[in-house]
Amino acid sequence: MAGVAAAGPVWTTAAAAADTPIVKPLPPEDFTVLGTNAELRWDSPHPVGDVVPVSRFFVRNHTATPLLDARTWRLEITGDGLRGGPVTVTYDDLLRLPSETITAAIECAGNGRSFFTSQQGQTVAGTAWRLGAIGVARWRGVPLATLLHRAGLARDAVDVLPEGLDADYVTGGVNLGRVRRPLPVGKALDDVLVAYEMNGEPLPPDHGFPARLVVPGWIGIASIKWLGRIQVSRTPLDSPWDTQYYRLTGPDYPPEGVLVTRQNTKSVFELPWRATLAAGREHVLRGRSWSGSGGIRRVEVSTDDGRTWRRAEFVGSGRGWQRWTLRWRPHPGEHTLRARAVDRHGVAQPDTEPYNTQGYLFGAVVRHPVVAVSSRGPVARSWPAATRDGRWARPRWWWSRSCPVVDPALGA
Repeated sequence: MAGVAAAGPVWTTAAAAADTPIVKPLPPEDFTVLGTNAELRWDSPHPVGDVVPVSRFFVRNHTATPLLDARTWRLEITGDGLRGGPVTVTYDDLLRLPSETITAAIECAGNGRSFFTSQQGQTVAGTAWRLGAIGVARWRGVPLATLLHRAGLARDAVDVLPEGLDADYVTGGVNLGRVRRPLPVGKALDDVLVAYEMNGEPLPPDHGFPARLVVPGWIGIASIKWLGRIQVSRTPLDSPWDTQYYRLTGPDYPPEGVLVTRQNTKSVFELPWRATLAAGREHVLRGRSWSGSGGIRRVEVSTDDGRTWRRAEFVGSGRGWQRWTLRWRPHPGEHTLRARAVDRHGVAQPDTEPYNTQGYLFGAVVRHPVVAVSSRGPVARSWPAATRDGRWARPRWWWSRSCPVVDPALGA
């Protein structure tokens, strides 16, 4: 097999562990830290475009970021779903194989979980994400199909089980082992990438260096980071991450629950929670919508808590997610904004999301409060942004007549 050497089982452990669960800086104006995780803040003074810079990309860790050495890293492909014996891939092997670049979103299955409680009054388990557990990047790597075929994929293989190199996950005194979750062979051969670059640079540690999976459209747990082993099987495989977790459970689901795979549709305003706007002047409301189905047909925005709706204007490339804007001139007082997206199949976001005990896939329309004040009311303020050289400067939109003026004290 060209570029890949057949070998016996080889397993690489982390060379070191970071002092903190996340390696990169997490400035509070850009992130909300939630235990071993960090959520992107949509009210940050440093807005993002179609692609999220590494410095702003959210982080989901079950344990802590491992520090791995590409020179000793190995990817083992094994199992009875191969025609021959185990195959080991080095980092240099991976770089020599034919590559592809895709623009795709990675989103945690629990993104928006906190709104089950704050908006629907329901108690759920798990990290209380708002809507910042998502990021879109340009990923370069080798199609998983290429690796599997070169490794000798059997025609009757049904599942692959990718496994990470982070530390074992222990919860409630039970060791569940390394993070791993099976993929059906059909999905593995479709559009899954073994990525080694993110936005044109080698993967940073927090995002999977030396290599990770990118599984477009599916929940983030499928995109295993720090990839170290892929088991290929002629029989169905499972792990705690598809039997104990990442299933829809609750009174409206069967006892075994329903497996979560594809992401649903969501929308977010790029605006502080209870933002303060100047009444009587035109503002440009900005936001973005995305869907696991792969595309957004239209976005409708309400500035009066759902009584009336207007169609938003699309901006940007539309790859990974769809950015949009809407012009609005508010009168003084409190307002509730809503944004709902319609995916490429014509399915719109619902007003409420069916309850599940672990708070996965919150896709309901979020009610976003803002306050409009007259010029005789409280003085609205804006916050500075840092330039590349570290000095504070006005944001790029400071002089825009249509830009919201917000009070950082009322941020999310």
